Amino acid sequence: MPESMPHPFTQHGFAGRIGVAREDITPPIGIYARNWGAAEHDVATGIHRPLTATALTIQEAVNRPPLVLVSLDLGWWRSYRDELYVRDFLLDALSLASERLMLSFTHTHSGPSICREDGDKPGGHLIQPYLDQLRSAVLRAARSALDSATAAVLEWRQGSCALARNRDLPDPERPRYVCGANPSAAADNTLLVGRMTADDGRTLATIVNYACHPTTLAWQNRLISPDFVGAMRELVEAETAGAPCLFLQGASGELAPHEQYSGDVLLADTHGRELGYAVRSTLEGMLPAGAQLIYSGSVESGASLAIWERAPTRYSSRVDARQIQVSFQLKEMPVAAELIAASERSSDRVEVERLTRKRRIREGVGDGSVASMPAWVWRIGDAMFVGQPNEAYSQLQTELRARLEDSPVVVMNVVNGHYGYLPPSHLYGEDLYPVWQTPFEQGSLERLIESCSASIQEMTDSAV
Repeated sequence: MPESMPHPFTQHGFAGRIGVAREDITPPIGIYARNWGAAEHDVATGIHRPLTATALTIQEAVNRPPLVLVSLDLGWWRSYRDELYVRDFLLDALSLASERLMLSFTHTHSGPSICREDGDKPGGHLIQPYLDQLRSAVLRAARSALDSATAAVLEWRQGSCALARNRDLPDPERPRYVCGANPSAAADNTLLVGRMTADDGRTLATIVNYACHPTTLAWQNRLISPDFVGAMRELVEAETAGAPCLFLQGASGELAPHEQYSGDVLLADTHGRELGYAVRSTLEGMLPAGAQLIYSGSVESGASLAIWERAPTRYSSRVDARQIQVSFQLKEMPVAAELIAASERSSDRVEVERLTRKRRIREGVGDGSVASMPAWVWRIGDAMFVGQPNEAYSQLQTELRARLEDSPVVVMNVVNGHYGYLPPSHLYGEDLYPVWQTPFEQGSLERLIESCSASIQEMTDSAV
């Protein structure tokens, strides 16, 4: 029998200054919002639920440079120029180093176009004013979060939710894959929840990190919507006295709801409640803020009973931020000028849409054979945050979490840009949408995993 005292039950956490603020970023009705090749409409005709930008600021102490993380109910950047138009503005206005800002998209597929190049489309004249309003709204949220920052703790608990399913389905009729629920394949159902509590006991905010494509609503839907994220937030915030809930889209490259591609907003709300109740269950299982359970001895009854009692604990105030660059080999593909010429020759709307998307990706990664892709790695207390612009498969999060099994790892897709999918190597060669969509060659996901893992290890070693 072991003679040493049992390890306490502790929550991973951070202690420092935390601020949170939210702004409405719902676009005007009539804005260009054609996100699906199969759509027969171009503009949004109404609002299902508002879109929001929620800013979170993290500091070790007063007057220390902050980390700024913003969750935005938007889909993806179609042009790298528009992404820089927003991010560079915020970096300058907030006097932030580039490694200290992450703009994380929830990845709704029912949001507006944020591509100024679409200005000549129906409703496209509203895009430039909307981007300007977006920049101002995010800046207000970030400044408000900084102004309201207070001493608080951020604590974590892992749960699970079955909403996300594998969506790489072998086509029963042809030698290819179709993009839809595959009941025979496993899916990562990990739910990571962070709770922020002020020193006076108030819940400041919650973080929900979960990997699932918001594709409940598709080409039939004409309403602006955050998809399932909206109803999830509503449910969680009702339980936390209105404290803002930040949804951070995980590594969801192959994950989506099993029932999707609908025009029914009630289905999106149903999915949101499924996730929301899982979040609330996870929160219910957390200890009070700043508490741990320690073994205090035994009581003799019908059995010898182990007694665990609550006791205070202390968390690290460490904050660290790095921006790394990862070299990805590019697939052989036409240069931007060739893709422009091909789209001008075509009269098929779906084909033109695909060629336009390819051309914008090519412009973003350049006409060469190698692209340098950024990733952001943060340490907040004993938790790690990893954000990157592409649509990585869940292998990114499962491997990083397995390598750092003693600490929470928040993994985010569609952060500070968007270029393409990152499928695992074994899928290359398959007739599969993420494989033929991505500009990146086989092995890119694995290269990203190794680069992020090395950066995490360096941060861990420097903390010892």
